[in-house]
Amino acid sequence: MATDNTGGAKGYQRVEQGYRDRALKMYPWICARCGREFVYSKLRELTVHHKDHNHDNNPPDGSNWELLCLYCHDYEHSKYSELVLYGPTREDEPAPATHNPFAKLKDMLEKK
Repeated sequence: MATDNTGGAKGYQRVEQGYRDRALKMYPWICARCGREFVYSKLRELTVHHKDHNHDNNPPDGSNWELLCLYCHDYEHSKYSELVLYGPTREDEPAPATHNPFAKLKDMLEKK
């Protein structure tokens, strides 16, 4: 394993710890998916997820991060892996609803 500041396992751990520390200071300790709240003693179960799945993209404003619990983080990565392997699972987006339940409400109210 490398011991320098530019790469290897120790270099990655330093980078990861750096953006993790920044994200934990920047965002509330709540999973962005399930809403579970975390206290300091359970903070190891809260992870930093890169929205674009690029761990090298760490903007100072944290716009590529979200805090996710271990379970939601695993789910996000499994969705991404399946997308890469199999492509989109839905062929078409569902058609938008066209029925308006209040379309004749004004007429109904005026009849009184």
